[in-house]
Amino acid sequence: MIKLYTDAATKGNPGPTGLGALIIADHQQIQLNKPFEITDNHHGEFAAAQFGFSYLRDHFPATETILFYTDSRILSDAIGKNYTKHYQSELAALNDLLSYFATVVTQWVPESKNHGAHHLANQALQELES
Repeated sequence: MIKLYTDAATKGNPGPTGLGALIIADHQQIQLNKPFEITDNHHGEFAAAQFGFSYLRDHFPATETILFYTDSRILSDAIGKNYTKHYQSELAALNDLLSYFATVVTQWVPESKNHGAHHLANQALQELES
């Protein structure tokens, strides 16, 4: 079982964006961050999830169970309903990644429970400002 936490940090809305992904697997943390293009926070949240799941797909077998945590209600609701009014192409790209794994459980968490991914996203955002 692997835990994945993702988050996006945007300066301005839209603005420069950083992506963060915290993976906990085999009692070890994998910390990832990546500067991203200028976008709004909601697109950033989808991009952060795609970033995290891309890493998982490239480094772990499809038989793994993934517990996915996000503080974005729009993202968690879109995955749960398999529908979103404004982010259909982003959801379709994410679903392609999710479908690689046998089991993915998505759970919304409050921002206070997503500090690791939030910190990583802010690190990436700071790289853009340097």
